[in-house]
Amino acid sequence: MTPAARVAAAIEILDDILAGDPAEKVLTLWARNNRYAGSKDRVAVRDYVYDAVRCQRSFAALGGIATGRGLMMGLLRDAEIPLESMFTGEGHAPAPLTDFDGEGRAPEGNEKFDLPDWIVPHFEASLGDDMSLIAEALQDRAPVFLRVNTTLATRDVARSALADEDIDTIPHALSPTALEVMKNPRRVAQSNAFKDGLVELQDAGSQAIVDDLPLKNGDRVLDYCAGGGGKSLAMAAKIDGLFYAHDADPKRMKDLEVRAARADVKVHETDDPMMDAPYDLVLCDVPCSGTGSWRRAPGEKWRLTQARLDELCKIQAQIMDDCAPMVKKGGVLAFATCSLLNQENGDQVTAFLARNPDWALENSRSLTPLDGGDGFYVAVLRAPK
Repeated sequence: MTPAARVAAAIEILDDILAGDPAEKVLTLWARNNRYAGSKDRVAVRDYVYDAVRCQRSFAALGGIATGRGLMMGLLRDAEIPLESMFTGEGHAPAPLTDFDGEGRAPEGNEKFDLPDWIVPHFEASLGDDMSLIAEALQDRAPVFLRVNTTLATRDVARSALADEDIDTIPHALSPTALEVMKNPRRVAQSNAFKDGLVELQDAGSQAIVDDLPLKNGDRVLDYCAGGGGKSLAMAAKIDGLFYAHDADPKRMKDLEVRAARADVKVHETDDPMMDAPYDLVLCDVPCSGTGSWRRAPGEKWRLTQARLDELCKIQAQIMDDCAPMVKKGGVLAFATCSLLNQENGDQVTAFLARNPDWALENSRSLTPLDGGDGFYVAVLRAPK
């Protein structure tokens, strides 16, 4: 595909996304229906699409209209690429520019933040003076991070194994197990280091959250909202203990058994976590707005509504109340989100302690993209003895 044909493909995909279809679904369908597109073409089109979705409001202003064509015009203007070089109408290129195409303008007000208007006050209240810097960080692509599986390798050994396959990494300060991929990130999943379980794809902030958990050998640990099981595997690599994983949608854990075997750890999947209670530590990595990870899933910020945020807050509180009885006396309930918003983080912990005054907050931590990884929150709550 020519560069212009890639732009045309991105325009088509973006129009479907703007009509309400999830980005990943549309990209997968496009790749399936356009098998002539090579791997480099698919990567280039994907990058165009996700860059445009991350910066949907500012690119719409620069492009003059919130359509796929307008977003790509805005993207190219932002990159200082002449539109006439892409919009030629030749071959599979987009149609030439006409008087109906907007001239575009500089983004104004909240457009510069690429956030929905309704959520900006929440960001300002939660992030204070860092709000604009964090919003700007969310406009960029997220780094690719790996977690070194210390069950099988040291960080230096893992780096060397990756370097043998021309995948360059550097240690990251957020976690002693974190590596940031600086070269050939798309080779990781096919590398021997990955296939042999030396590394897992996991954000550095997510690793830091696990580092904050008071785990000790012999613990019985429940990952209550396990999802794909990344934090279960990270915890299991730290101590010798019994690990259980549960999710309201068991299909999310479909790859956990294979991943655990590759990592040489054991995680028991359970549909009824109460049956194996009590636990020394229960991790509630609850469903949330995902505001901290919007670089990776930018479409979510345009789908989130105040009503959905309110619903998520109720779900989070209910999960904490459901999990507290499964913690043994003197044990730990760890509450975590990938949210930047106070109402999903500290406010939830404050409300839980008001409902359970005999519990104690031992520590909490907030991370934002300014720390290098995604945005996360974790609170360690100690049950009464």
